[in-house]
Amino acid sequence: MTQVTDRSTTLSSASAAERGRAAALTASFLRGAIAAGLGLGALAVLVMAMWITSPYPDSGARGALRVAAALWLLAHGVELVRPDTMSGAPAPLGVVPLLLVALPVWLTHRAAKDALEPEEGRPQLTALGAVATISGGYLLVGGAVVFYASGGPLTAHPLRAALLLPLVTVLSSTAGAWSGSGRPVGPLPLWLPAGVRERLVRTVWAPRARRRTAVALRAAAAAVLALLGGGALLVGASLVWHGGAAQLSFSQLAGDWSGRFAVLLLGLALVPNAAAWAAAYGLGPGFALGTAATVTPLGMTGTPALPSFPLLAAVPEGHGTPLHWAAAGVPVVAGVVVAWFTVRVAAPPFSVREEAWSLRATALTAALGGALGALLTGVLAMAAGGPLGTADLAVFGPVGWLTGLAALGWLVGVGVPVAVVIRAWRLRERRVKAEVSDAPVAGVVGGESGGLESGGGAVVWWAPWRRTARPVVAPAEGKQAEKDEAKENGKADGTGTPAEPVPDLESYDVLPADAWHDRGTREARWAAIKDASGGLMADFPAVPLLPPPPEPEPVTPSEPPSVEEDGSEEEGRERIPVQDAKAGPAPEANLEPLPLPQPDPGPDPGPDPGQPSVTP
Repeated sequence: MTQVTDRSTTLSSASAAERGRAAALTASFLRGAIAAGLGLGALAVLVMAMWITSPYPDSGARGALRVAAALWLLAHGVELVRPDTMSGAPAPLGVVPLLLVALPVWLTHRAAKDALEPEEGRPQLTALGAVATISGGYLLVGGAVVFYASGGPLTAHPLRAALLLPLVTVLSSTAGAWSGSGRPVGPLPLWLPAGVRERLVRTVWAPRARRRTAVALRAAAAAVLALLGGGALLVGASLVWHGGAAQLSFSQLAGDWSGRFAVLLLGLALVPNAAAWAAAYGLGPGFALGTAATVTPLGMTGTPALPSFPLLAAVPEGHGTPLHWAAAGVPVVAGVVVAWFTVRVAAPPFSVREEAWSLRATALTAALGGALGALLTGVLAMAAGGPLGTADLAVFGPVGWLTGLAALGWLVGVGVPVAVVIRAWRLRERRVKAEVSDAPVAGVVGGESGGLESGGGAVVWWAPWRRTARPVVAPAEGKQAEKDEAKENGKADGTGTPAEPVPDLESYDVLPADAWHDRGTREARWAAIKDASGGLMADFPAVPLLPPPPEPEPVTPSEPPSVEEDGSEEEGRERIPVQDAKAGPAPEANLEPLPLPQPDPGPDPGPDPGQPSVTP
């Protein structure tokens, strides 16, 4: 009976654990679906608001919702297609606003990270389970959106939707699960051959190599941000330079305020794309404005097919000038950023030479950072462009591989030499400082930076009572000088042994208590504090705030105790006076024996009759 009960208890516990795991997987699946719904709902609200405020809408509410679904797919990198055109041929729309991509990426990342947070009463999911369930729920909604948008004015390219939608979802959820797990760096996968794993562990997967790779990744990310920041600066300067053309294009696209607001939102979403185009312009390859025109710092070649848009109105035209050539400063700054982020770890300030990386390791890390930065720049350039139609509008934006090669040349060609030079300069500066600090200084206590005074007797702010200085010598020379001084003192005393050296109070920063509380010293301290306060302290004498304690009254010796004549005191014993403990020991001159008490002779009996009287 007991065995049956234990077995039923075990089965019930196992079934409860399975139910808890199923509930956790279901909740994670719903998180993915909710993340997709939130992104879709945000775009739907925005599009419906534009449709409601538009005075002349082209379609009904169903058409507006399908446009919102198409924009949601475009945010995942899916190329859209316009089936109804004037030529009758479908026209692709592949320029993805990079700022719009941040919405689904952040939602998926956050959902996967929250799915791995522990909840009371539910088992903890694994990272693989969280990625699978989040991606499944998200892609389920994505498939429904693709089907719903197929009947609208903008449809999704089937092959692009089947490739890019799962890719963006899985990568974002994987990054979120890795972040929710504490960003662990696990071992190499077991499916790799043993020889390959052993070689990787000794080279790429070693702790030192992984640290250098992390430094290179940070340097690459900083370089890409520098390129994008410099590109955004170039875009802003060009918009200000071509402000009239940009304003004219903005007013021609829409006449009512709702349409202008929509154009403004689209322009803001395309600002990262414009920054990537400008970065490619500064790197040298430039970007394409259709199949027949290319814009570089040397000038524009061909005839561009420019649609009316404010950002495209800021494109430089004509031949290149020194002002256009100044855009090359953007990749130079990015290369310096690579070098700086490498050297700040390879040869950090305030460190000894032994802690710095070798010249070869510093150069290789900077080169790796430049290569990774070039790879990221090429990917961003490829994502920032795309087609806007057919024929002449089939190519817009920078060429990814060409931009990546140019970035590799700039980042590695500038980053490696600058990193080597900064490392050499820091180590040289550190060596010079060490030589100067180790050199003995004679005649000055503390030097210029020590805060002490020179041999001339100058008063310093923190020790105004010290007006003389003792020459500082090296430790060995100081010991030898003390020995010689002790020998000379011994000879001067006329003894064979050296006399004890007299302590020099001026060689110590902390003076004895008597010198500290001396009236002259106290007045000097207060005067120095008053000078340092800038006139904020009032004039008052340097005396204690409390009155001095009264002097103790002199204590007189107490009377010696009387000794009763009970026969216990022996004759001839000397009595020593009792001295008060507070008065201290009595001097030796006063320690004299007191006269012994004489016996009382009693009344005078008069002359003895038997004795003859003597008459004077």
